[in-house]
Amino acid sequence: MRRVLPALCVGAGALLFSGCDDPATPTRPADAAASTSAGTASRGGFEVWTVDQSNTSGVSYGGRILIHDGAMLMGDAAASATPQATLDLSGETSTLCRQSTGAFPVRPHMLLFNRAETHAVLSFVTSGHVVVFDAAARKPVSCIRTSAGAGGARQAHAAFPSPDDSYILVANQNGKLLERIDTDYAANRFVLNSAATLNLATCTTPNGLPCQSPALRPDNAPICPIVDGTGDYGFTTLRGGGMFVVDARSTPMRIVAEYDRSVVGANGCGGAEAAGSMYINSGGGTASHLHGFDVFRFPLTGYDPSHAPNLPAPQVLFSSDEHDRDGHGMVVSRDERYLWVFDRDANVAEVFDAATGAHTGTVALAGAVSDDPTPDLADISPSGSRIFVTLRGPNPLTGDPHVATGSTPGIGIVQVQEGGRTGTLKAVVPISNRDANGVERADPHGIRIRRR
Repeated sequence: MRRVLPALCVGAGALLFSGCDDPATPTRPADAAASTSAGTASRGGFEVWTVDQSNTSGVSYGGRILIHDGAMLMGDAAASATPQATLDLSGETSTLCRQSTGAFPVRPHMLLFNRAETHAVLSFVTSGHVVVFDAAARKPVSCIRTSAGAGGARQAHAAFPSPDDSYILVANQNGKLLERIDTDYAANRFVLNSAATLNLATCTTPNGLPCQSPALRPDNAPICPIVDGTGDYGFTTLRGGGMFVVDARSTPMRIVAEYDRSVVGANGCGGAEAAGSMYINSGGGTASHLHGFDVFRFPLTGYDPSHAPNLPAPQVLFSSDEHDRDGHGMVVSRDERYLWVFDRDANVAEVFDAATGAHTGTVALAGAVSDDPTPDLADISPSGSRIFVTLRGPNPLTGDPHVATGSTPGIGIVQVQEGGRTGTLKAVVPISNRDANGVERADPHGIRIRRR
């Protein structure tokens, strides 16, 4: 069985900076170490790592990673669970980035673990940093900054580790670059390989077509480069619509399949490999494309640069341009039976049979536990009985506020039923970060499970 890949993402889009503080002139408090509510981490079991994008109090950068003991989130008292540890990113992490790159990291966004789960990889979407943590020690060991691309812009919207732990594929969103960090986790060695970079704004496809053009792909800001189970391909979604399948191992990286916006919609980022297929979505969340929900199933083979555009053709499993739709995070149930695709605008999850692609039902998440949960990214417990999903806050810092605004910032806990075919939002673990005026600034986004 293939390992199920991280099921993620967000099309933060053109309004990405609308809620962000200016990172150019931050002020910095004293270093903040990780705080722990228990003296040492419990052995065995699993942890849930959640990223709060909101700034550390008193500065225009920072943020937090909250680490919960998974056992505390499985029972009836889950809503009252407190973090086992909290990593204040304005301290040791910011110091490392400042020393390594000359700039503070701003707006922590998405978090993934390498295959061995020895290291966490955190992308900072505003400043373009990628920070690698020793997961057991809960300490940053490397900070890399993406390159200046289109118009001098740089971001790190998402950073996907390869399944063989040899590289990290980085979506430099506003820089319109696909970049690769070569990795040696055992030696804590991480190097941005500039020779591997693919410039999505200026490149030409194998068919001799412009990578970016008004008719085909009008805005080639990469959103999420979903890496397949072999580590050979990166399925790279684009803000303006379209997609590239990229040979991620070649130097420079090269396009092996091209799709235009008539085939793959805008703002896609959810992606997961399951039951012999790659599932990709598209969504809304930008001013030019506020609403949308599409789910596509792609084959895992048949990619060849000699093929015509839009081949091999994906299967469209679900498509809606209705108001109040925004396809977003994605997660696969235990044994790869079902695929869940979350909609942060409609407050539902659409569920699909992973083997056939058939739409099997809709799970409503709004109700007594939360009137407006706004589900974002998700991961599933090792037992498969719980899905943990980040719920956005009332003052979202990424994505369009009209789509990403939620009433209960925290971790939503979904009890999975019928083997993954359906489920119920049972509890919300609150995450709060109020400013001096009492305004709630917490904005949970990235979430991953780490097995101990």
